[in-house]
Amino acid sequence: MTVDPRFGQLRRDALAALRPPAKLALSEWIQSSIYLPSSLAAQPGRMRLWKPQIEIADSIGDDTVERVSILKSARVGATQLMVGALGHFVENDPSPVLCVVPAEADARHLMVSVVEPTFGESPALRAALTADASGRDVLMHRHFAGGSLSIVSARAPRNLRARTARILFADEIDAYELSAGVEGDPVELAMRRTMTFGNRKIVLASTPVDAETSRILRAYDQSDKRVFEVPCPGCGDFGEILWKDIRWDAEKPETAHWVCPECGSVVEDRQKPRMVAEGRWRATAPHVEGHRGYKLTSLTSTLPNASWTRLAAEFLQAKRSPTTLKPWLNTVLGEPWRGEGDDLDATDLEGLRRPFSLSNVPPEALVLTAGADVQKDRVEITFTGWTKDDDLRVLGHDVIWGSPTENETWAEVDDALRRQFRHPAGGVLTLDAAVIDSGNWADQVYAFCRPRSARRILPGKGVSGFGRQSLAFSTSRSTRLALIGIDGVKLALHQRLAHGDTILFSDELGGDYFDQLRAERLVTKFSRGHPIRRWEVISGRRNEALDTLVYSYAARGLVGLDVERREADLASVTGGEKRARVIRSNWLGR
Repeated sequence: MTVDPRFGQLRRDALAALRPPAKLALSEWIQSSIYLPSSLAAQPGRMRLWKPQIEIADSIGDDTVERVSILKSARVGATQLMVGALGHFVENDPSPVLCVVPAEADARHLMVSVVEPTFGESPALRAALTADASGRDVLMHRHFAGGSLSIVSARAPRNLRARTARILFADEIDAYELSAGVEGDPVELAMRRTMTFGNRKIVLASTPVDAETSRILRAYDQSDKRVFEVPCPGCGDFGEILWKDIRWDAEKPETAHWVCPECGSVVEDRQKPRMVAEGRWRATAPHVEGHRGYKLTSLTSTLPNASWTRLAAEFLQAKRSPTTLKPWLNTVLGEPWRGEGDDLDATDLEGLRRPFSLSNVPPEALVLTAGADVQKDRVEITFTGWTKDDDLRVLGHDVIWGSPTENETWAEVDDALRRQFRHPAGGVLTLDAAVIDSGNWADQVYAFCRPRSARRILPGKGVSGFGRQSLAFSTSRSTRLALIGIDGVKLALHQRLAHGDTILFSDELGGDYFDQLRAERLVTKFSRGHPIRRWEVISGRRNEALDTLVYSYAARGLVGLDVERREADLASVTGGEKRARVIRSNWLGR
């Protein structure tokens, strides 16, 4: 019997039609289904993943991988990648999804400015999300067929207790604050909400901040620790692009290039896209299963604003001070800060003294601020000058003796804050802003500051938390109140004092002034098994000089003038004596 050979092919085609379609890798689904609006992308339209993002996306979509930890810099598109992965779970694998971000403002931004515009631009997701019918948390809570999406702030523990989710996205986890009285770390609380699901997925991502307390660094260290390696065009060996191998001619960042550590080949930035396209991830701890970790930095980003020449130029600006170097290290290299400047006992602060004072203002001081601390028998005031580059010059520290309950004391404080300072350029400087710690003498400080708010003299209150802004505002007793992020400001001052000479001091400062600046050290304590950094006063030391410098530092944020114009105005007051111009008439020569 002869069998038509076409019968076998027809049978195979019929069986293939009965099988479920092959599951697309998550990276393929994102690139075919996610569209970016013009508000989020320089090139709007279908999302195209950068080579290192492809494996990260596929790991998020891999059923055998429970956790993905992304230790990242800025300019690598990690948040947009997470939104693309969120779209996959909404469309293809519906489940309860929980997204955790540092603050409520971040939650609003993610939902309103990122998720909704991206879903609205993507045909497959355009009508996927609906509001909560119950009317609660309408802005931050959405439903979709088979699941739900909640975007919450890590600052409110009740947000985490009230949610159960199979999919957890936690973004910028190093910025989460551990509040007093909270029953645990926000990341741990969020992860507990996934424990009822055997097929849970946890995605953690963050730019690292401080090595001792970095959540993302700990998560990455627990993973298989993958690094992205590229082939050298010269020798073909694969290696990670590290900052120590980026070189340039002295003071010429436009010549920045990569030097292969194996063969010494010089690789220009224009060659980076091809190298990255041929790159690969390598697990440095391959024995770890189910938890993939990725270290993603700007050095391999192919975006124009992440070129090696641009990063080198940014570094030259950032390296002047630890306060600018630290965020550069965090956001460009994805590296945590290692804690330099936490303790000033070994720092030679006396070596930073210079021959200037309140009566002899240095020429580079263009803005003047003050910070005051109120004690039961005195008010201490630190005066600082600021240069064009925002370097500090500590001009003097005055102590006004007297009870803060007496009008005479505040009259002397007012006289001190009204002082005029002759500038070497010829003009006169007056105080631009001051912050006075309200502390235990709030009634007296508010009464003093209220009629002087037009002079930028405000009451201040210190608020804890390293994620706080150095200066924010509130209103209390019908008076504008300056909220000072004291933890971060103290850290910035310590780091600047420990490195370089961006803060200089008057040689007239004496007594125990420098011991008071060293009065606090940064220590790491453990609360419920989680490291917390906090300032601790060293026994037997006074810290008024540090406190007043913190408030004067914060007061700089009250001054928004054009410093270059101030410099020109000071010089134009006298500018040297000009000789009278004599115009000779031709008539005299007749």
